[in-house]
Amino acid sequence: MTKRLFSLLLMLALVAGMGAQTTPEARQWLKRGEWRNGFTAAKPHKTLDAQTFMEQYQKNTAQWQTLFQWLRTTDLQAITAGRHPIPNSTLVASVEDSENGPLEKRNTESHRRKIDFQLVVSGTEGFALLDHASSTISKPYDEKKDVVRYNYVKEKTNFFDVKAGRFVIFFPTDWHIAKVQTRKKDQHLRVIVVKMDYVE
Repeated sequence: MTKRLFSLLLMLALVAGMGAQTTPEARQWLKRGEWRNGFTAAKPHKTLDAQTFMEQYQKNTAQWQTLFQWLRTTDLQAITAGRHPIPNSTLVASVEDSENGPLEKRNTESHRRKIDFQLVVSGTEGFALLDHASSTISKPYDEKKDVVRYNYVKEKTNFFDVKAGRFVIFFPTDWHIAKVQTRKKDQHLRVIVVKMDYVE
């Protein structure tokens, strides 16, 4: 299979996956909060795809419960920056003391095998969600890094800020940019990033 054909098939598959609508069941499930496993220190950002979150949680409940238990029992302000294996799992939490940067210096990305869970502990992180119709693949899927890169139209991109105490979850259909410069004076932040398994 040529790289061009592979890229086209990947894009078609991802766009097809965007058609799922959030059901009342998913909205109620998210609101009930049983998925939290006792973790109440942060809330999901309004951009969260509740339908896909519910489906992925139900397919991989133990892993999601482990994540939220670790978040509940860890001092997210005091833990040192760096990579921290989460006990009794294959998960690794990346604790990043970082800062937002100019849009043109930030990478676009999406993933096939992993889900990006990102919790803002302090500061405000700038994000962007790319418009599928006007975006094109700039670099084919890199299997080793599990990443696809994109060209995009800035005017059709959804930019938003995530404050401390909120988290975002990016699924394979969420083509995104992280750590985008905001209008805040202070661009410093602390964020917890965990790569969750995406289950077909």
